[in-house]
Amino acid sequence: MKISKIAAATARRLFGLCQVNGQLDDNKLRDLVSKLIETKPRDYRAILASIQRLARLEAARRAVVVESAAELDYASQQRVVAGLSQDYGDNLTIEYKINPALLGGLRIRVGDDVLDGSVQGRLDRLSKAF
Repeated sequence: MKISKIAAATARRLFGLCQVNGQLDDNKLRDLVSKLIETKPRDYRAILASIQRLARLEAARRAVVVESAAELDYASQQRVVAGLSQDYGDNLTIEYKINPALLGGLRIRVGDDVLDGSVQGRLDRLSKAF
């Protein structure tokens, strides 16, 4: 669906109003969507589609996958969460996975960012250097 520039700009502006301290407020977003559906302004379907896309991107930015070679104990998990909260803020959805191919260390994926501190990642970078 092709969205006009005006509808996209309106959606971005409305989506920005749903954020509190850089975090998306679900209640404000629900209220906004219900008001848009109720009032049906011009191009409201395009605006809703764009808001849905922005919300999906925001949720993807908050998704974290932590891979390790062995299972992390509770203290290590809390250190990882504390470090990620400093850099990326609170309200992160964290999933822990075990990947024996890493050999050691961690690989953390936050949205599109990948923080690779694994032994396998270091070996790969070393082999590419030669």
